[in-house]
Order: sequence, then C-alpha cells, then structure tokens
Amino acid sequence: MKKKTKQKKISADQFSIFGLNGCLELLKSPGKRILRIDLMQGSTAARNPDLQNLLGRHRDWSLNRMPKEAFLKKYAGMRTQGIVVCFQGRVKQPLPSFAKATGNICLVVADNIEDPQNLGQIIRTCEGAGVDGLVFPSHNSAGITNTVLQVSQGAFAHLPLYETANIHTALLKLKKEGFWIIGVENSIQAEKWYAVDFTGKVAIVIGSEGRGIRPLVLKTCDFKATIPMQGRTTSLNVSATIAAILFERLRQVQLKPGSDS
Repeated sequence: MKKKTKQKKISADQFSIFGLNGCLELLKSPGKRILRIDLMQGSTAARNPDLQNLLGRHRDWSLNRMPKEAFLKKYAGMRTQGIVVCFQGRVKQPLPSFAKATGNICLVVADNIEDPQNLGQIIRTCEGAGVDGLVFPSHNSAGITNTVLQVSQGAFAHLPLYETANIHTALLKLKKEGFWIIGVENSIQAEKWYAVDFTGKVAIVIGSEGRGIRPLVLKTCDFKATIPMQGRTTSLNVSATIAAILFERLRQVQLKPGSDS
C-alpha cells in the first residue's frame, strides 16, 4: 500500500498579491513579513524606481529575479506587471473599543458580502474615502483571501479590517459607544442618501448581494438611506452603492465647520 504524502499546511496568514501598485503599497507598509518577491527581468516592475529604492533599502527580503520565460510560465494568465509578492502577517483584527474616540469616525459594516470582488472593491473604496475601518463577519462572508486583497489594490495595507463573530452584537456595542447606525437599503421608509447626516460617529451598514441587510441587523439601524434609481434597473452593485454613500459622507464632513476628519 502506497504511503500517502502529507500535504504541507499553509498558514492562514500567508498571502500572495501581484501587480505594481498593490505590491508597492504592501512593501511600504509595516508589520508584514515578506517571504518572497518574484520579479521578472526587464519588466515594468523591474524598471520602477520606487521599487528599486525599496529593494535597495531592504536587502533582507528574499528577491528572486526570474527570466521572462520562466516568470510568464509560472504566472500564466495573470496580469502581474512582472511582480508577485508572497507575505505573511495579520491583515485582520478584532473590533476594538471606540468609546473614547471623538469627532468624525466612520466604520463600514459589511453584512455577509459573499463576492470576493465586491469585498475587495469595498476595501479600496473605504480606504480612498477616509473610512476608519471595515467590519465584517467571520462566517458567511467572502473573508480575507488572495483575491480580496488583490482587488483592493493595496488598500488593505492601510485600512483596518475588523473581524467579528456577530454583526448584530457588534452594532449594539458600537451604539453604546456613541455611534449612529445607518443602514443602506432600498425601502419606502429610507431617506435619500444626501438627506442623511453622516457626520460624527457613524457605522454604515451594507447588505449582501441580492438579499440586502438581514432583518435582525436592519432593526438595529437608527436610520436607513437609499439611492433612488432613475433607469429600469432596481439597484446599484453593492460596491458602487457604498462608493456613492462614502463620498457623500466625505463631502458633508469637509463642509462642516470645525471638521477634524
């Protein structure tokens, strides 16, 4: 009887990303252990001065300069721009206390987003809109995967990602800490998105693709916001919706006198 080969376990904290922008943001961020950098000789990445500067300052990184043919064979079908980085490090953390936080604090709460592409886009949008963190459940969600990190284009290196066992419980905790909970949902009771006050301490809840925010979570919301559609489609993609909401929030914060966001 042939002895089974024991498969090597891969740490849950090991990830790989590719592409110049995402890799640069990762390499600039602290707290990540760079396991390997595969760099294609003569590629766009290999000629980039910012990358060359980083490589010159971190000679301890494991750099593998690969011939073009070998690199393209290894990463066939991937738009890498000539660079792939394998790293280890914590990219998510437990939801901390915001009880002592003041001013314009914004958290986005993703209630069971199942599409990795959407979750990655949401991370990218949150970081670009100056959000203070993304909260997501440990179950029934896309979770933090290579695809999610890839789509975020390096934003994951700068945006706190808070994992919680129970979204409803997390929202009740945030309420006690002074947050207003705003659900983004198509509803006859919902206000138009620009009429909702997004300043101060707010947690903005978005629901899963197709099903929206779960009823128990929706009951926790103090306000509901909606974006009325003008065409024949009934709703926006969830990542497009949160982009409109977050930049409306940013507009309000920047217009408010004495804003500290």
